[in-house]
Amino acid sequence: MNHCSTTAPFSNRTISDSVMIALRKIIQAIDMNSKKLVKRVGLTGPQLVILQEIFNLGEVAVGEIADAVSLSQATVTGILERMEKRGLLIRERSNQDKRRIMVRITESGKQVLRDAPPLMQEAFVERFSSLQEWEQTMILSALQRLVSIMDAKAIQAAPFLATSPIDNPAAKTDDAMPSSE
Repeated sequence: MNHCSTTAPFSNRTISDSVMIALRKIIQAIDMNSKKLVKRVGLTGPQLVILQEIFNLGEVAVGEIADAVSLSQATVTGILERMEKRGLLIRERSNQDKRRIMVRITESGKQVLRDAPPLMQEAFVERFSSLQEWEQTMILSALQRLVSIMDAKAIQAAPFLATSPIDNPAAKTDDAMPSSE
């Protein structure tokens, strides 16, 4: 008879339920933050990250933006088209190389950035950085193991928080908009 199973503080079912609950809370926190961001400034997280990169880099090529935010050029192009229609940025062919499209932020785009709250990941990074290195490593290891358990290793992800796939050029109206439940 295995005594470990009767003396453990949690059964395997309870631990797995607790993990699933924790994951669901993380997803809901990201979803709520995304909805607040859209309501407050009318931009999704990926849109805001891209707008910040354009502001930081000045006039920049589309490919450089894609590299900076770890998204495909096709995805970035779709996001830029929507933001250009809103007057937040301007896209123009380069004078030096007509094959390149250069992007720059407008005054309206700068105003949106001034009005925007900090991104959720900024607060996360600040809090996470305050943890001791061993704890950061432990969290990373556990999350990487969860990725493996969930067969999610092949999923491409950018270093910002959104609740739905953002690398989908077919999504013409919603850039990583959380699905309503």
